Amino acid sequence: MELRHLHAFLAVAEELHFGRAAKRLQMAQPPVSQQIRQLEKELGVQLFERNTRSVRLTSAGESFLDPVRAVLDGIDVAVHAAKAAGQGEYGRVTVGFAGASSHETLPLLTRAVAAAHPGIELVLKGQTYADVALSRVAEGSLDLGFVRLPVTQPGVEARVIDEEELICALPSDHRLAGRSRIPVAALAEERFVSFPAGAGSSLRDAMVKACEEAGFTPRVLQEAPDSHTILALVAAGVGVTLTLTSCQHIQQTGLVYRPLAGPAVRLQAALAWRKDNPSAALRTVLDVARTALPTP
Repeated sequence: MELRHLHAFLAVAEELHFGRAAKRLQMAQPPVSQQIRQLEKELGVQLFERNTRSVRLTSAGESFLDPVRAVLDGIDVAVHAAKAAGQGEYGRVTVGFAGASSHETLPLLTRAVAAAHPGIELVLKGQTYADVALSRVAEGSLDLGFVRLPVTQPGVEARVIDEEELICALPSDHRLAGRSRIPVAALAEERFVSFPAGAGSSLRDAMVKACEEAGFTPRVLQEAPDSHTILALVAAGVGVTLTLTSCQHIQQTGLVYRPLAGPAVRLQAALAWRKDNPSAALRTVLDVARTALPTP
């Protein structure tokens, strides 16, 4: 049994005339009659009662009709889905992100994709720190990652979507809270709260680098997996931290933010993806991102 047999059956069943069915199928009448005979032989039943004046369905033909319509409709849906997926209208895109900084940019992207291309599903992988996200994009287990520059992995492309500055967060009753700007060197004897070491956090790396350039290694006495928890610990007086300007929307009693003295330490946030990723849905998401998250 082949699809052409089903198309021939449906045409004859709906037209109840071999000539009109052949015209609808854009073929000669003898091949249509032959296909119906082949189908009946395959099924072992007679589908039509026909004579020189009329054609009508048998009870077997009537029972066969609706399932055949369902099969052919299903094939049409499958063909449409395949074409749409090939054009980037359907599909799944896995996205890795972490930290409070992505809490502003990520919703802009997800809402824009949902509005423009509802057939694309974004599978969000939280607590995927920048370095980890970049590694997973490079190995192919993530389609898209919220990362930090520089991006040096071969085959990985990136586009900047935001630029942030390193700032200090400290308890409101801290001895330095009254200053308008905090020299990093003034934090040398402080206890720090930060992301776990080795978790792939670019923010922790930037904090350590800034402290080392100021002449000391930060004493991280408490670690937490996200900026909200880190800043809650700072507000509780556990220690201080260096965070990003994008985190200033996190407001808690007992917490203050102060810019750093000296030249600004800037971090660039970016989207990263593999250049050879074949996903058409990913290309569609990247097109949406150019408008939703333009390069500053």
